[in-house]
Amino acid sequence: MPTGAKRPSPLERWKPRAAGRTQLLLAAALWSCVGAALLLAGARWNLRGAGAPGGFLLVALGAAAGLLKGWFVLDRAALRIADRIASRGDGRCIGGFLSARSWLLVALMSGAGRLLRGGLLPLPVAGTLYVAIGTGLLFSSRIAWLRWRDAAP
Repeated sequence: MPTGAKRPSPLERWKPRAAGRTQLLLAAALWSCVGAALLLAGARWNLRGAGAPGGFLLVALGAAAGLLKGWFVLDRAALRIADRIASRGDGRCIGGFLSARSWLLVALMSGAGRLLRGGLLPLPVAGTLYVAIGTGLLFSSRIAWLRWRDAAP
């Protein structure tokens, strides 16, 4: 170590680091996996709670709402996350692909989902919300997937 150089803290030395492309992959996979899980859970609840014809209609309505939410709301968030990853560059903390504010939002949304699963709303209503959120996440995950593909070496 050069004379006068500051010694890195143990936290800094052991922090898991990843390339920007890897962080894009993680962001895309997170949005895709969570979106698929929410979509499938919501569809199952709709079919169980409303029967076949009504359940399919609720799934279709939720999916349409999710596409709109993805297009008008979540695409902006996905672009912001992809831009954040690009601006941070390689070798940054692997969990930093989301900001602290975004991780807090993830925790709050998980808590809200737990309340919905606990019977706060009737199953078909909660299912339709899950389908909408899941569809929106899946739809908007394409932004991170495209950025990941375009960042290929």
